[in-house]
Amino acid sequence: MRVAVILPLLLVFAPAAAQAQDAAAGEKVFAPCKACHQIGETAKNAVGPELNGVIGRKAGTVEGYNYTPANKNSGLTWDEATFAEYIKDPKAKVPGTKMIFPGIKDEQKIKDLTAYLKQFDASGKKASALTTGHRFAAW
Repeated sequence: MRVAVILPLLLVFAPAAAQAQDAAAGEKVFAPCKACHQIGETAKNAVGPELNGVIGRKAGTVEGYNYTPANKNSGLTWDEATFAEYIKDPKAKVPGTKMIFPGIKDEQKIKDLTAYLKQFDASGKKASALTTGHRFAAW
């Protein structure tokens, strides 16, 4: 009887767990981004803008960074869906951007990268997994 109840629950929740965002994996996905972007309490603008608080921020608004008009005038706000679309192919999403990154095509890597970025508030402070709810959202 227990197996009959537990097995269907596992089948329902297993795909969600497999697709959950993983900030630790996202940190690894972020490694090539470090060539142009910084994140965290000591982050500064570099070749690209610092990424603290990027999820939820209006595009082209980091103080002191020289954005292209295409980025400043894109009208985008970096929510999860918009960021996912952008990071797949930056030049397609924002024609005229100076970001030369070819993009990330793997959906899971994009989810993990998003989870990693979401940990950092606008000041660069890192929230814990318990307060961000990324790791165990399916449960």
